[in-house]
Amino acid sequence: MPKTARDVPPPLELLCLKALWQIGEGNVRDVQQVVAQTRPLAYTTIMTVLERLVHKEKLTRRKQGRAFLYAPTISEDAMRQVAVRELLESFFGGSAESLARFLGLPEIAAAAAANPAPKAETEARIDTVLL
Repeated sequence: MPKTARDVPPPLELLCLKALWQIGEGNVRDVQQVVAQTRPLAYTTIMTVLERLVHKEKLTRRKQGRAFLYAPTISEDAMRQVAVRELLESFFGGSAESLARFLGLPEIAAAAAANPAPKAETEARIDTVLL
């Protein structure tokens, strides 16, 4: 069975994205230094992960001298919204009310049940509450 593409990157890619969100723009060595604070990885591993993220259009790459500089194309908040939306769809059938109930937020669950909002508005409210 073929895998479906996910919008949320796997852990190692997310680690490199977090490093770039922190530094803004950097080369492989810059990213490796930030990542090494939590997980020491080889230069070539970081380079491969960054290239995957460029291919997935999560990063841009530009040449500066002999090195490439990488920068995120998506903000950290936008990625959080994507992750929450994926969680909502995957585990709660798209129901913000079910998610709020599961998280033990009865006032939000009651508000969602009493006043069903359009899907986009519900996602924005849940993103705000969770983040």
